[in-house]
Amino acid sequence: MIRNFKETDLKRVMKIWLVSNLEAHCFINPDCWQERFASAARAISQAEVYVFERDGEIIGFLGIKNRHIEGLFVDGEHRSSGVGKALLDHAKERHTKLTLCVYKRNARAENFYRREGFAAVREQLDVDTCET
Repeated sequence: MIRNFKETDLKRVMKIWLVSNLEAHCFINPDCWQERFASAARAISQAEVYVFERDGEIIGFLGIKNRHIEGLFVDGEHRSSGVGKALLDHAKERHTKLTLCVYKRNARAENFYRREGFAAVREQLDVDTCET
C-alpha cells in the first residue's frame, strides 16, 4: 500500500535512506551520508513524500519537491520487487512532469529511470561529493 508520509514514519524512512545511500553509492565516502543525515531528515519532513508499506512495515519511499524527485529508496530486501516502480507510478499519476538527478556511476538507478521513460538532459557536478 502506498500512502502519504507521516512524521511518525521518519525514523524508519531515515534508516532506509541511510542504508540505501551507503549501498547504492559505494563510490562516495560514507561520511558524506552521515553528514547529510540531519538535513535530509528536515527535507523529508518538508517534502511531498509517499511511503510503500507492506504488512505494516515501510519498505520504500519517494520524495518530491517542486516536481523534482529528490529520492526514491527501497529497503535492500525488497529491491527489484516492483516497490520502486509502484512508487514512481504513483508519483507520475500526480504530476505531469517530473525531473530527477542520478549519479552517473549508479548504473542500476540510471537504467531503472531510463526504462521508466526518463532521459538525461544534462550532466552536472555534485559539489558535495564531486560526482556527476
